[in-house]
Amino acid sequence: MSDLATPAIDWMRARVTAGQLPTAVIGIATADGVVDIAAAGSDAAGAAHPDSRYCLYSVTKPLSGLAAMRAVERGLLTVDQTLGSLVPGVATPQVTLGQLLSHTSGLSDVVLGNPSSLREALRRAPLEFVPGTARRYNNIAWEGIAAMVEAVTDEPFTAQIERLARDAGATTLSFDDEGARPVHDADVVQHDHESLMTLKHPAAGAVATVHDLLAIGQSLLRGDGAVVRPATIEAMRRPRTRGLYVIDPDPIKVHEDFGLAFTLPKRPGLIDHSWYGHEGWTSTQFWISPAAGVAVVLLSNRFWSWRPDVGVDFDQLRNVVTTAFG
Repeated sequence: MSDLATPAIDWMRARVTAGQLPTAVIGIATADGVVDIAAAGSDAAGAAHPDSRYCLYSVTKPLSGLAAMRAVERGLLTVDQTLGSLVPGVATPQVTLGQLLSHTSGLSDVVLGNPSSLREALRRAPLEFVPGTARRYNNIAWEGIAAMVEAVTDEPFTAQIERLARDAGATTLSFDDEGARPVHDADVVQHDHESLMTLKHPAAGAVATVHDLLAIGQSLLRGDGAVVRPATIEAMRRPRTRGLYVIDPDPIKVHEDFGLAFTLPKRPGLIDHSWYGHEGWTSTQFWISPAAGVAVVLLSNRFWSWRPDVGVDFDQLRNVVTTAFG
């Protein structure tokens, strides 16, 4: 155990002790290796431990984005390529890969977990606004990303994400939720978790351990090219939504930019504005700070734990890590 990780671990344990998070596993790594991993809490599945598997929900998005950018690195796609050039019959052929990756596509979203055919929902999806002129957080767009990549690679998109993970040394990341920890408060957010997991959704369907995400984070910090090349990460971190009208009803998102698949939080309460990564609906967190040279992963299993009656503020965690490592 490293003293540098102690404040972040203490922060996680305090959230579990207070009942804000039912279980949690936290891991911190630098380019040189894993600094520390700790687990806390228990529920119907027993005590959490460092090898616990969690449903990632939207932490799946950067994994999908990285898989798409591997196809770009191979010269099979560009981010300016249109959906209609590769996926016949879509109602919105003019939308580009870059717009799909940055929540600026304008596609009208569907309820997460429905319908039974994501590809058919993608084909029918109308536009809410002119692509590239505004920003609204979106899930069906990621089926568009999957469709485009599959069209140029002739391989299931989920298999490409799993191979990306293996290339980084992440051995248990998959779209199979067998053995994953149960989720809490799905009824509070009126969500059908079981239906979502059958879809293997490219926006929200991955399942992993803290070891898996730390391995990917370490590769990106090292710039070793096992996941993508350093220049590709720089391209993915460039803001693509700055100055656009924000349609999202969540006021927190006003202080976020999006790059290609990555969230770029710029909230006033953050000490470090170099963080990039993503969070998931089930309170999963995957963040990398180039300034501090650190990756932090927190996996948990309560939906929407930042809602007012629960009150988890994950900016606190990022600030604690920044203070220790920055």
